[in-house]
Amino acid sequence: MKTIEMTNYSVSKDGYPELANVCNEYKYKRAVMIGGEKALNSAKDKIKKALKDTEVKITGEFVYGDECTMANINSLSNKKEVQEADVIFIVGGGKAMDTGKILASETNKGIFAFPTICSNCAAVTAIAVVYNDDKTLSHYALIPAPAHMFIDTSIIAEAPHEYVWAGIGDGLSKQVEVEFATKGLELDHTANMGLRLSKSCQEPFLKYGEQAIEDCKNKKASKAIEEIALNILVSTGYVSNLTNQPEYYYNSSLAHIFYNASTAIKREKEYLHGALVAFGVLVLHAYAGNDTELERIAKFNRKIGLPVTLAEVGLEENHFEAMADIAPSTTEWKSSNEVLTKEKFVQAMRDADAYGRKLLYA
Repeated sequence: MKTIEMTNYSVSKDGYPELANVCNEYKYKRAVMIGGEKALNSAKDKIKKALKDTEVKITGEFVYGDECTMANINSLSNKKEVQEADVIFIVGGGKAMDTGKILASETNKGIFAFPTICSNCAAVTAIAVVYNDDKTLSHYALIPAPAHMFIDTSIIAEAPHEYVWAGIGDGLSKQVEVEFATKGLELDHTANMGLRLSKSCQEPFLKYGEQAIEDCKNKKASKAIEEIALNILVSTGYVSNLTNQPEYYYNSSLAHIFYNASTAIKREKEYLHGALVAFGVLVLHAYAGNDTELERIAKFNRKIGLPVTLAEVGLEENHFEAMADIAPSTTEWKSSNEVLTKEKFVQAMRDADAYGRKLLYA
């Protein structure tokens, strides 16, 4: 038996006008808010306003931590306010979303998502990325997706523009990774739907991405921001749920292998997930020998300031060996239908960087 969960969603330019009705549909009476500190500050008053004069009560609000770790999840699960709640309201970005999703699964609670940034698709996915306490990658957790997502585009527009920027970088991986992972395969209905939907993901980033970043800098809840937010939060998220099943994993491949391998390299600066994945997309195209798309996406990355060289994400060629040693342990590598090689992975990183440096210093 196969069950496919797809998160429902509501979109507003200000507030959460459907929240009370949706809570009523699920018969939720007690909710606990969990998220990042800045995210809670940006959304909690609008959440409370939406629930004013209703039977739904907020039992408490908690900052989730700064990383999705089992230590943070276990700490939250012991909170009385969490235990008393019917539903968890997760507020924030990807790490908060992943923390809340696992917490809801562990405590058997309902879950609603309130993304305050659109740096990735975690608000609708049935997967969470778990890290160790030292911030290295631990594992992927397969958990239920949030039942409903509430998008307030004014909050996304008011957040630092770097998150939309990084979300575009991460989102650009969806189409090419699914296409690479499924190449030559006979797919079942679910995976084929995911592949077909993935083919709609890349062009909106190329069409609206630059304008959305500019509008976010100006705190303007525009059509471009709405299109990019929906593409990141809904389209790429739905693709993830359709292509990530117990019997196969087509959700991501070499762009995320590059990202996951990079987490093992100690660097002075921290880099947003989407920035690293954006360079990983170039690595994927280099690995596949698709020079046309490598050049096309690298030029787009350059136009909006996404990385086109290793140096821009704090990496050097002397990191290749360590990254290549980590790569075969990743879910994407082990799930790949194509036999991947460390030698070709290293060469792809080298080739992507060479083209990026040529573009950067032309």
